[in-house]
Amino acid sequence: MKPNSNTEDVKNADHWILGLFYFNKNDQRLFPPKRFKYLGWTINFANPYSIFAYLILIGAVLGILYVLQNLSTFN
Repeated sequence: MKPNSNTEDVKNADHWILGLFYFNKNDQRLFPPKRFKYLGWTINFANPYSIFAYLILIGAVLGILYVLQNLSTFN
């Protein structure tokens, strides 16, 4: 395996579903870079740990929003 194969896999159109969802069972990264690195990272939907991490992130954001909403109604 070449050292840059993960970067080449991200750019490979065969690993993208509908051009939006990255799905590559051979890539073990949780959050690989997007096709264009300046756009940030994406989720590898083939890795169950990345889906779990994504759900935890969404839960944390929703939890913070819930707490902030209740703090404003507490006063």
